[in-house]
Amino acid sequence: MIVNTELEHKGNLFPSKIIDFKKDVDTLYFSTDNDVVLQLTVVRDSVLRFRYTTIGSFGNDFSYAITKYASTGYNKLEIEEKKGHYEITTSKLRCEISKESLRVSIYDVKDNALINQDESGFHWEENYQHGGNIVKMSKVSNDGESYYGLGDKPNHLSLRGKRYTNWVTDSYAYGKDTDPIYKAIPFYTGLHSGKAYGIFFDNTFQTSFDFATERRNVTSFWAQGGEMNYYFFYGPRMNQVVESYTDLTGKPHLLPPLWALGFHQCKWSYYPESKVKDITSTFRKLQIPCDAIYLDIDYMEGFRCFTWDKNHFPDPKRMVDELAADGFKTVVIIDPGIKIDKDYSVFKEALDKDYFCKRADGDYMKGKVWPGECYFPDFTNPEVREWWSGLFKELIEKVGVKGVWNDMNEPAVMEVPNKTFPDDVRHDYDGNPCSHRKAHNIYGMQMARATYQGVKRYSYPKRPFVITRAAYSGTQRYTSTWTGDNVATWEHLWIANIQAQRMAMSGFGFVGSDIGGFAEQPQGELFTRWIQLGIFHPFFRVHSSGDHGDQEPWAFGEDVTEIVKKFIEIRYQLLPYLYTAFWNYVDHGTPLLKSLVLFDQDDVHTHYRTDEFIFGEQILACPVLEPNAKGRRMYVPKGNWYNFWNDEVIKGGKEMWVDADIDSMPIFIKEGAIIPKYPVQQYVGEKEIKEITLDVYYKEGKEESELYSDANDGYDYTKGRYSLRNFTLTGRTNELIISQYKEGKFVTPYDTFNIQLHGLPFDIVEVQLDNEKIDPKSLKVNGIESIVVDKNFSELHILGKELKS
Repeated sequence: MIVNTELEHKGNLFPSKIIDFKKDVDTLYFSTDNDVVLQLTVVRDSVLRFRYTTIGSFGNDFSYAITKYASTGYNKLEIEEKKGHYEITTSKLRCEISKESLRVSIYDVKDNALINQDESGFHWEENYQHGGNIVKMSKVSNDGESYYGLGDKPNHLSLRGKRYTNWVTDSYAYGKDTDPIYKAIPFYTGLHSGKAYGIFFDNTFQTSFDFATERRNVTSFWAQGGEMNYYFFYGPRMNQVVESYTDLTGKPHLLPPLWALGFHQCKWSYYPESKVKDITSTFRKLQIPCDAIYLDIDYMEGFRCFTWDKNHFPDPKRMVDELAADGFKTVVIIDPGIKIDKDYSVFKEALDKDYFCKRADGDYMKGKVWPGECYFPDFTNPEVREWWSGLFKELIEKVGVKGVWNDMNEPAVMEVPNKTFPDDVRHDYDGNPCSHRKAHNIYGMQMARATYQGVKRYSYPKRPFVITRAAYSGTQRYTSTWTGDNVATWEHLWIANIQAQRMAMSGFGFVGSDIGGFAEQPQGELFTRWIQLGIFHPFFRVHSSGDHGDQEPWAFGEDVTEIVKKFIEIRYQLLPYLYTAFWNYVDHGTPLLKSLVLFDQDDVHTHYRTDEFIFGEQILACPVLEPNAKGRRMYVPKGNWYNFWNDEVIKGGKEMWVDADIDSMPIFIKEGAIIPKYPVQQYVGEKEIKEITLDVYYKEGKEESELYSDANDGYDYTKGRYSLRNFTLTGRTNELIISQYKEGKFVTPYDTFNIQLHGLPFDIVEVQLDNEKIDPKSLKVNGIESIVVDKNFSELHILGKELKS
């Protein structure tokens, strides 16, 4: 249902004058003469919550999106009544509430700049079909204002001039601009006048957003039911907005095991066991690194979840153990549909305990998916989630499976017009009973949550690994995700790049795409270019449909195999860098990928860039997105950047041509960066790593870098047994100083750093390590200045004389 947001649309109602004001600690109540109440909560100095009711009182305050670990508290709160408005002031914001209309205006207290302003503000219309209201909010859209976020929308990063719907949808072979698709993340960031703010509309009904489409000076959002309930975040930096939103909706509960950041191979489907073994042995034979092998629905008996087809997999535990001995972790798929079969124990137990979703008149929700006719557990019931968690005991604890992949959990239903549950299906909603209209967008999230709880329980003392296709805000607490059933086209390579960036700026960092495309089959060139992009996505998995041919790294000829192998090896070398970035994401909510606008919002040229992005903090990547390309034009952000391949220094702040034949792609390193690297391994844990390479890129001035380490799995890091090394690089005309400060109690297995120096502008004449001289004559290895030092050094001081020009 599309709602006209124009003010003159018949049925739109608006609040009237404020007649009463009350304060309860951090929460303010503004009541009007037509029963509208605005509840304003000061969450933090830079975070405000706005909640409206049209009946004079509020219902139960419950949200699946908000984490109990969210930061709260403020340094200042002042409320003042003025002639035409109420004024609420924190140390960061001044919020004005109009007495005449309840409209909100928000200012930066530092410079009195207007950040965000209601246009009509809150309004609503009665929903005659379902009851309740369609609730709406309209905001002034400033000239030149840009908008970003909303999760996995497959189109340009900038949202301005577009309209979107959030209704989690199974979207096989979706295309550019398809909307909606698999995820509902109703959070966006606005940017104007050099200041960034964010809005999270925490409403699980079908929501819509109009970014100055219907009216060029108005941005609006609305929902088909529920409350107008949104959070406002102020930066003024975009990264502060994203981190505040991620803090509110939750950072991942745990770091992933390091193997989960390796290369994964998947197909619908690898079976029988001999086929699985053939795939894994070929990886090892060709020495192409790989950590995980996936089993799709054909490993089950008749597609019944939590079963094994004993013809294809006669002894699952033995097979999984043998794969593990060769370095492969087994990941299996689990869908929500439970086959209707009285002899199937999972079905019988759920039926006996009344755990399946029901229609309004009491019949069970029945729908056809892969097993045939199925019933579906109500994952919004905590008792059902606990039962579901227990079902993983055999898979994880007994068989030894290391990860679980939730698919079809939008929920997808075949052979029905809307491809999902009817609206009248009922849900427990954690003690807040409701229809599917409210629960639809969080159904997949709650399935992933229950799966995570089970995998975590039975994987202990190892860390859990879960993937989900469907998600709502906050799902990042439990799982990783991928971007769904894409297509093997160049357009979808572009889409995959956009989606990963957009998800990262929407708080969901552990994301990747089906490399090479799920539907149809790529040519070798497209597959190669997709692998090149994929090494810079946190979730790094090839996945394809068995209907369209083979899609392993060796399926496209020797030339492609060698290039793909080279890039997968680069990924494995960069694992300590990525793991450090992941620690920052888990600890601070820092996005793992940064679109250029997120990296440098002050440069207006970054506001409309889509292709280039920052991986972690200091690596700039730009995929080649067209066939037959020998390079591409790209925008290099301000500063100096080293070409990854040849150490040529590029001055940024401009668009430029970069050579990149099929065996290369544009990769640049920020000057001053210290990039940690592992030796190439066939899988995480294959080698005991005794030395880490630190690639040091000279800069005149200072730059900070980090290296995070722990046991790569387990929970000891949560008790302080981790190692965080803080490096400071200080470069001058004829000297370079690298200092180190260490935190944490973990004793790393590596003993030394191999420091490789890039771009020194001088000849080395003296080296001091913690005030002791080292002979500089033995430094150069393979043309690169190289120094091996003890890992616990405090300061490395390199002196030299300037090179002659």
